[in-house]
Amino acid sequence: MQENLYKIPSNTQIIGKKIIYLPTCHSTNDIATELAPQLEEGAVIITSHQTRGRGQRGNSWEAQEGANLTFSVLLKPYFLPAYQQFYLNIAVTLAITDAILPFLLGKVEAQGLKIKWSNDIYYEDSKIGGVLIENTLEGSSIKYAVVGIGLNINQIHFSYPQASSLSMIIKDKLVLAEVLDHILGKLERRYLLLKEQAHSLLKQDYINMLYRYQQEHLYQDNKGQLFYGQITDIEDNGKLVMQTHEGKRIFDFKEVIFMISRRQKDF
Repeated sequence: MQENLYKIPSNTQIIGKKIIYLPTCHSTNDIATELAPQLEEGAVIITSHQTRGRGQRGNSWEAQEGANLTFSVLLKPYFLPAYQQFYLNIAVTLAITDAILPFLLGKVEAQGLKIKWSNDIYYEDSKIGGVLIENTLEGSSIKYAVVGIGLNINQIHFSYPQASSLSMIIKDKLVLAEVLDHILGKLERRYLLLKEQAHSLLKQDYINMLYRYQQEHLYQDNKGQLFYGQITDIEDNGKLVMQTHEGKRIFDFKEVIFMISRRQKDF
């Protein structure tokens, strides 16, 4: 019955023209990777219950069965050199915030919606979604990109105190298929901008949406040292540029932890 809710979007040319619904699976990213050679670009693998969902840093992704969106999109960005692969991350995270925004307007302060570097979706200081992109390279180009998206929609109880959902934020329940339709439409729009090499526009939009941009906050580096810093820029390869009391510092992925409070870290 659930699969009937996920219909092909009417406003896309590439994304979502094939939707494969699996009531339960271990990981939509793994399934999409296995099927990649035989699937057309834009195919979507979606499930109601992901038993071994993965996030960044090897974390598991907590999702109540039937309450959230957990899906993967197969892309073939052959036009994007491997050294520019972070721009795909930019396009995807922007698409998600583009899609979420209409559900917030008129109900809560929409400016609370942010992208936390490098690929988490936040509302104020709570995480509501995340992206895991796994690229298969061929030479210096990307042969396949499997874009895994987890978005908390109607779940209201979480193990992590920092987690939240759209339903908790707007105090209303949402239709999963409607949110998915918005995401796929916005993803196509951002993906086409990427294909048109609108890198400057995408990067500026990403910086405008950055969580804690140009605000001083507490962080922890990969040596366990706490420090105060301000996010000032993102390099083209995705590295985070910060201004600290000791001067400019540049962090690669997994090299810095956002301290949300003195008791909580990011996850």
